[in-house]
Amino acid sequence: MAKKGGLGRGLSALLSGTEEEYENAQRETEGNAQEGAPVEISLSLIDPNVNQPRKTFDETAMTELVNSIRIHGVISPIILVKSGERYMIIAGERRYRAAKKAGLLTIPALVRDYTPQQVKEISLIENLQREDLNPIETANAIKQLMDEYKYTQEEVADRIGKSRPAIANTLRLLTLSQPVIDLVAEGRLSSGHARCLVVVPDAEAQLKLANSALDNKISVREFEKVVKAYLTPKAEKQKVEQSMELKDLISRMQRTFATKVSALGNDRRGRIYIDYYNRDDLDRIVELVNLLEREQKKNEEQ
Repeated sequence: MAKKGGLGRGLSALLSGTEEEYENAQRETEGNAQEGAPVEISLSLIDPNVNQPRKTFDETAMTELVNSIRIHGVISPIILVKSGERYMIIAGERRYRAAKKAGLLTIPALVRDYTPQQVKEISLIENLQREDLNPIETANAIKQLMDEYKYTQEEVADRIGKSRPAIANTLRLLTLSQPVIDLVAEGRLSSGHARCLVVVPDAEAQLKLANSALDNKISVREFEKVVKAYLTPKAEKQKVEQSMELKDLISRMQRTFATKVSALGNDRRGRIYIDYYNRDDLDRIVELVNLLEREQKKNEEQ
């Protein structure tokens, strides 16, 4: 499918699949000497990508990667683009950070020739394909693709290998209140629990309910029941059984007034509603009330 306002060569030509970059990189590092082979680039010449959608890096996972790099080095090269006399990271910022912490001076890299627009789009798609983002970073990256490149949910799903419902569910997380979004970004509230809260309109109620599910204290299925119970109207929760006499009275009133009559409450306390749908209904009700008043007045006079 042709891309609206495309990128010159078109995404289908540009992105035969970002994951292939990694497969190619692995083959090249195993000694496949050919044009575009990885080269060692000084870490001091490399800058992170300001449009990197990933904002947080798990410290435990980072420490494990640093230790691995100290022993084995960087196995898979990162992908860079030339930026003046320096280089900017397209893919592999986590490996770049870990290499610096491990004390390396250089890192194997593949240098590609992309335009600034291509760099931004590839960076977003690459991160989404590799699932390196937390749920909120993923939702923001998807939204950015849709806003800046006019992708539909279907097109985003096709490019990152997910279903359209999965894309829609992820985007719904951004409709939550900011405190709840922060809990998801921090990993304290799962995306499954968070999606249950999308139907809760009140921000304070969202946060209160979210706090009850922090750190997976209850399952998503149980949390769905908690949210449903919150949304159930109190009147429905405290439904009062009506007596046969009250039900009979409502039935007789419906026949008398020839319209819908309903009761809220019980024999001791409640309300009776008489509906009318046009002027004829109202006139008939008025006529019956007038008749009752005349009968009452007649009885009083006797």
